[in-house]
Amino acid sequence: MSSFLDKHKILETNATLLLVCSLLVVTIGGIVEIAPLFYLQNTIEKVEGMRPYSPLELAGRDIYVREGCYVCHSQMIRPFRDEVERYGPYSLAAESMYDHPFQWGSKRTGPDLARVGARYSNEWHVQHLIEPRSVVPESIMPSYSFLLDKELEIRDIEGHLKTNRIVGVPYTDEMLENAYADLIAQANPDADTAGVEERYPKAVIADFDGDPGRLTEMDALIAYLQMLGTLVDFSTYDPTSGYR
Repeated sequence: MSSFLDKHKILETNATLLLVCSLLVVTIGGIVEIAPLFYLQNTIEKVEGMRPYSPLELAGRDIYVREGCYVCHSQMIRPFRDEVERYGPYSLAAESMYDHPFQWGSKRTGPDLARVGARYSNEWHVQHLIEPRSVVPESIMPSYSFLLDKELEIRDIEGHLKTNRIVGVPYTDEMLENAYADLIAQANPDADTAGVEERYPKAVIADFDGDPGRLTEMDALIAYLQMLGTLVDFSTYDPTSGYR
């Protein structure tokens, strides 16, 4: 025991030796943690139902990020009883696998939005974004009424999808070819929406902002919000063993 303490004292009192040993331990630990990642194709559990964003949802997500909605709203339900009871099933890593960047967050000035899809009508979202306190009296959220007046800029939606494909989002050639048509059709229930429904299952197709004559940023943002948390069927999901 005395011999061990003497050796340990040498290590503690010799700065150079302590530094070398510390670097050695960190290096070994880093290799153990990082090396397996080079042999794994994916570290995220595949979950049935997940798909890339539709062109309109992707445009809406860009507006969500642009307006800083993530500053006050997280999209990450933690596996705690109080959070699950309030917001729904806790978030899965796979639900953010096509997010660049992800919208997890930790600040909740407003409620978590990971499961907000289909909870409210399109009309509710329009009114909430125009004047938040008209539907939530205690809200401190600012008005986003300008989204209703601003037409959605569609510069190069196909190029946007191509860029996402470069970083791993599995957009197909068919999705790229039909990107512009799908974006327009999703906000027009009277259009031929069969292709949108086939390429993007569970995509909500509607005149989101209530003005069929225009495609606005309000349309895109609500399309994105109405999709959040709706793709995974949690009635069949078993978090301990995947889908039954």
